[in-house]
Amino acid sequence: MLHHLTGELFECGISHAVIECGGVGYYLNISGNTASKISSKTGEKVTLYTFMRVSDDAVDLFGFDSEQELSVFKMLICVSGVGAKSAISVLSNMTPEKFAMAVSAKDAKSIAKAQGIGQKTAQRIILELKDKVAGNIPTENETAYDEASNSDAGKIGDVIDTLLVLGYTRREAMSALTGIDSENLSLEEIVRCALKKLAKN
Repeated sequence: MLHHLTGELFECGISHAVIECGGVGYYLNISGNTASKISSKTGEKVTLYTFMRVSDDAVDLFGFDSEQELSVFKMLICVSGVGAKSAISVLSNMTPEKFAMAVSAKDAKSIAKAQGIGQKTAQRIILELKDKVAGNIPTENETAYDEASNSDAGKIGDVIDTLLVLGYTRREAMSALTGIDSENLSLEEIVRCALKKLAKN
C-alpha cells in the first residue's frame, strides 16, 4: 500500500494531479482543497499522501495535501452511503479543520453544501463520526483538566472534539492545547495552532 508520493508535479487540474516519480506518471484523484494548494507548483517537487482503492474493474489512487485530509477521507468513506466521490466532494467544499468543526458542532447544513451530499447524508456523517468521538472517554486526570478550565471550557471542549475527529487522541489534543492563548483566539485559530504543535511531534 502506498503511503505517499513525492515527485515532480507534471499536471494539475480541478480534480486530478499527475506526479512523475522515476519516469512514471501517477494519476491521482484530488480534492479542490488539495488542488488549490498545489496548482501553482507545476514542475516543482510535491508530496501527496495517498489512498488506493481497488475494485473489480479499476484501481484508483487518491492524493491529499495533508495527513489530516487523508484521515478525514478515510473516515468519510467508512460512513454508510458515502463513497470516495462524495468524500472528495466534501473535502473540496471545506478544509479538514472546518469539516471537523462542523461535525463537532453538529452543523449538517455546512456539510450538505458539498455536491452529492444531501441533508440526510450529512446528518448520518455527523452521527457516525460523533460516535467515534464519544468513544474517546476521558480518564480521571483528563476530566480534572476539563473541570479546571474556566470560562473557556466550552471552547476548549469544541477544540478537543475537533482534533478527535481529525484522528488525534484526547491526550494528544489536550497536550497540544498547553500554552495556547485560548481566551483571545477564535476556535479555528486555536485548532490551527494545535495542529502546528502536533505536526512537530
